[in-house]
Amino acid sequence: MNLPWHLYLMALLYILAGFNHFRNPRLYIKIIPPYFSNPKLLNSLSGIAEIILGIFLCLPFTSKFASWGIIALLIAIFPANLYMYKNDNASLGMSKTMRLLRLPIQLVLIFWAYLYT
Repeated sequence: MNLPWHLYLMALLYILAGFNHFRNPRLYIKIIPPYFSNPKLLNSLSGIAEIILGIFLCLPFTSKFASWGIIALLIAIFPANLYMYKNDNASLGMSKTMRLLRLPIQLVLIFWAYLYT
């Protein structure tokens, strides 16, 4: 069974994003809401999850599982995106408008992953 090229594109995006959690952890740790304990661990776990799920997207026998995993991950990290929108200290230099526009992108990414479930 051949997988569509856009599934490989999605996989690559998650793998690269996952590695970026380790390359530049400050960006991710800064947007984790303070009510979550151990932001360094959460950053590492989400980075590892993105890498593993991205790899699993490329394997026909795990791509559906990985798609559901990505949907769960996107839902799990939504509080960080909301925190980033609400708090200027977590803005990473983005305008409030840009941070607002990032929120519905989560829905687009969830839909994209859902296409492969």
